[in-house]
Amino acid sequence: MPKIIALITKQDELSREEFLHHWQVDHPPIVWALPGLRRYVQNPAIPHRTEWPYDGAAELWFESLRDIAVAFDSPQAKPMHEHEKKFIKDIAWFVADEHETTASKEHDA
Repeated sequence: MPKIIALITKQDELSREEFLHHWQVDHPPIVWALPGLRRYVQNPAIPHRTEWPYDGAAELWFESLRDIAVAFDSPQAKPMHEHEKKFIKDIAWFVADEHETTASKEHDA
């Protein structure tokens, strides 16, 4: 199942709390309006003494690449993009196919 991975940088003028409110409270219902969306996960960066290059990552799962194209060409995508301008400075994204691994027997020993 393909997914979009979006690496997000917040608007400079927003505090972490303001950014997270926009992203975690206001944004999910808008994203869930996308047709064909199967799963949506937000991964906010944990505050650290090192300044991370991104403030978070979002993962959006769809059944097919065609479903991704349909979703982002749909009328529901416009309000999502408009809302993102309120709290996102930049998004770097790509489409990925998840591959889960397991520990090897040598690792378990």
